[in-house]
Amino acid sequence: MAAGSRLPAVRRIGPTAPLRWLAWGWGALWRSWQVSLPFGLVVAAVCAGVAGALVASNLAVWALTLTFGFVFVAPVLAMGNYETGRRLDAGERPSLRTTFLPPGTLRQDLAYLGLLLFVIFGIWIQAAQIVYGLSTYQIHRTVESFVRFALETPEGHRMLVTGTLVGGVMAFLTYGIVVLTAPMLLDPRRGFFEAAATSVRAVHDNVVPMLIWAAIIAALTLGSAATGFLALIVVFPWLGLASWRAYRDLVVAEA
Repeated sequence: MAAGSRLPAVRRIGPTAPLRWLAWGWGALWRSWQVSLPFGLVVAAVCAGVAGALVASNLAVWALTLTFGFVFVAPVLAMGNYETGRRLDAGERPSLRTTFLPPGTLRQDLAYLGLLLFVIFGIWIQAAQIVYGLSTYQIHRTVESFVRFALETPEGHRMLVTGTLVGGVMAFLTYGIVVLTAPMLLDPRRGFFEAAATSVRAVHDNVVPMLIWAAIIAALTLGSAATGFLALIVVFPWLGLASWRAYRDLVVAEA
């Protein structure tokens, strides 16, 4: 936390607020499509390339694990979208340079956030391996064999239920810590611990709307994965811009 700083005030919001964020994000997406869609295209291409390489290498389980783990690293990847939202809010014009390399993001506090998400991502991978290993003694190297195991056997059903519970708990705890942390760190006056504490407090004070927002993010992200990540071209910048609006709605700005 920066010297002499204090935690900003947090507003209480209603359960329909996430729909308002989505609406603002959708409008902002098309006001900035020249920079937002190329950014989404790069993210979608990287995700599709990694998943495709794993499937082609008969590592279907890893492809699924990394797909679910994408939600843990997405907040840092979306920094460019937050910067675009910030500039639109300020009446400025975003550019490809500021979207792909937001000013002021190469600093210690963002490194702390990236390290935290990297550690959580590593824990998720280990947890997923343990759940899979306890569910079967076989290795399902192809997508077809893994899908048959997951959907057609009792062991596969238990794996899906257990993995969903473990991943859901990890994802929500991570979400509580970082949902507002990443956009808040665009303000150079804010430090990592200050931003994380504000994020947790905002989720604590607005449990129902923040649960709804988490469910929307999860549904749109997993739906994009089901299209081979093609929909991520639009969905990723849309959610990033909407997340910026969520931050501005929840955290009271200081003069």
